[in-house]
Amino acid sequence: MPRVKRGVTAHRRHKKVLAMAKGYRATSHSLYRRAHEAMLHSLSYAYRHRRELKGDMRRLWIARINAASRAEGLSYSQFMDGLKKSGVDIDRKMLADMAVKEPAAFAELVTTARGKLQQVTN
Repeated sequence: MPRVKRGVTAHRRHKKVLAMAKGYRATSHSLYRRAHEAMLHSLSYAYRHRRELKGDMRRLWIARINAASRAEGLSYSQFMDGLKKSGVDIDRKMLADMAVKEPAAFAELVTTARGKLQQVTN
C-alpha cells in the first residue's frame, strides 16, 4: 500500500480561515484558533445585521416621510391614515423617495390624505 501524506485538507482550511480573518487585531488574524473564533463571530454578526438593516431602512423612510408631511402641515400618522382611507397603496420606500426627489407630487398626496381625513371627520 502506498504511503499517504496527510495535512493538505487541514492546511487548506486553516489558510481559508486566516484569509477571512485578514485585518483583524492582535492574534485574531494570525493564530488559527483565535481567527476561527473571530471569523465565526463576524459571520454571525453579518447575518444578524443584514436583517437589522431592513428595520433601519424602514426607520429612515418613516423619518423622511414625517419630515416632509410635517412641512405640509400633517403629522406622519395622520398622513398615513389619510392615505389608507383614500385607498392609496404606496409603500414607505416609495413615499420617502418621492418626499426627497419629487416634493410637488408628495404635496399632492398630502392634500389627498388631508381631504380624506376632513371628509371622515365631517
